[in-house]
Amino acid sequence: MGKIKHMISVLIIGMIMFFFVESKLISGYLEELKNEAQFAHQSGPSLLQQIQQEAKDRYVSPQNAKIDRVWKAIPGYNGLKVDEKKSYQLMKKDGRFQESRLIYKQIPPKVHLKDLPPAPIYRGHSDKAMVSLAINVAWGEEYLPEMLEVLKKHSIHATFFFEGQWVKKHPDLAKMIIDAGHEGGNHSYTHPDMARLSKARAREEMEKTNKVIESATGTRPLLFAPPSGSFTDATVETAHQLGMNTTLWTVDTIDWKKPTPEALINRVISRVHPGAIILMHPTESSSASLDTLVRKLKAKQLKVDTVSNLLSETRIISHTSSSSH
Repeated sequence: MGKIKHMISVLIIGMIMFFFVESKLISGYLEELKNEAQFAHQSGPSLLQQIQQEAKDRYVSPQNAKIDRVWKAIPGYNGLKVDEKKSYQLMKKDGRFQESRLIYKQIPPKVHLKDLPPAPIYRGHSDKAMVSLAINVAWGEEYLPEMLEVLKKHSIHATFFFEGQWVKKHPDLAKMIIDAGHEGGNHSYTHPDMARLSKARAREEMEKTNKVIESATGTRPLLFAPPSGSFTDATVETAHQLGMNTTLWTVDTIDWKKPTPEALINRVISRVHPGAIILMHPTESSSASLDTLVRKLKAKQLKVDTVSNLLSETRIISHTSSSSH
């Protein structure tokens, strides 16, 4: 009987010790969980959560191409979103959020210029901080070398709209312009009033010019600029059938009136806006103004590029903030 009591006493003492140890372990485990929860609360959202929140804040919707009542065909503009996966991969090594390391990707709109019915184009998208120099060339070849040097110095490209019979006389100069990275456009063959031509004659002017430009430069124009800005719906339709958009301008230098360089520059800078197409010719006024004009356009945070690049949906991206995209 005494042995049994002893065994019971030992068993009770063992059980008490077991529960005491277990309770300590459980208490320690709970305390550890509590500490982890407090740390998580103090350290804020995870890196991935921060990136996901930034992605929501920085999302910019794409804008469709449209026909405007005043400006006619206006190109679309890509939207913008943060690539969460790539941004996370770039930041996870340091384990902290860095705005400068956000990676963006562009979202195309659903409606593009090519989806619209044929219509003239006067400008690019107003949200695109870019302008284009549209230089119509039917004479003035003596001023082209100096203008090309200025463009080269500033590492920018323009669109030169060639008259066909001018290219026939100056194929080497036309090729030099294209070889320098500039865009070549169609400006008719004989510089007629396109609004007075039959559809057949208008087509002949465009086709003949395309052939001579392609023969001289190896490139086929995608843009048509009607002489003096004169056209009809049939002109635009004919150009469309030949794979060309009809483009005009929003800012005219009126350089053929021989303004002083100061007058030309002030005229352009006072009227220029994002998306503007600036009409020029190879004249003494434009040649003398070009360097300062480009500097002032850049000072207004406007990129200068070809008309086709202006009309593209590609965004000009700034990584500093979504408001500047």
